Amino acid sequence: MSEILYHTKFLDLKSTPSKSGRPWVYAHRPNASDVVVILTVAEDEVLFLIEERPPLQAEKRGKYAIGLVAGLVGDERMGENLEDAVRAELLEEAGLVADRIEIKAKNVASSAGCVSETFAIAVAHVKEKMQHQKPVSDDGVIVDRVWVKKSQIKEWLRAKENEGYVLTAQSLASLYYLD
Repeated sequence: MSEILYHTKFLDLKSTPSKSGRPWVYAHRPNASDVVVILTVAEDEVLFLIEERPPLQAEKRGKYAIGLVAGLVGDERMGENLEDAVRAELLEEAGLVADRIEIKAKNVASSAGCVSETFAIAVAHVKEKMQHQKPVSDDGVIVDRVWVKKSQIKEWLRAKENEGYVLTAQSLASLYYLD
């Protein structure tokens, strides 16, 4: 049984007993049923987001993070399933419409000792990179969108890491499913 130590609309700080009996403190997101991370593919290119994440900046980990289109499931649209969330987030954050969606993994944890949040990985195939609507900046978090050729992803990520960018676990895990 867990205890809420601190509650906000978007994040709870909770405690639960560990095997030793000592409290284990972790973060929990109370306002969504899941998270979906979307590997967006158009022919031989993958879409990456350049993001400014305040926690990373506050702790001086890096000014920018390399991410993918992603979002909460069920936070704004009640009864939403993973595929609906993929379509909604892809349109919202990239202005794109998927021609085909594949859910590749569910219940993936990026930091299981620190947060209870898990995510699903989806691949969204788009035939046209034409934006169907103007994408949002997500409160200033998304500062750029970059298409990278599949054959150049490793080189591009290494270069960005050398420039001080943070590579997100969700992005790296999703690349496992790239054909």
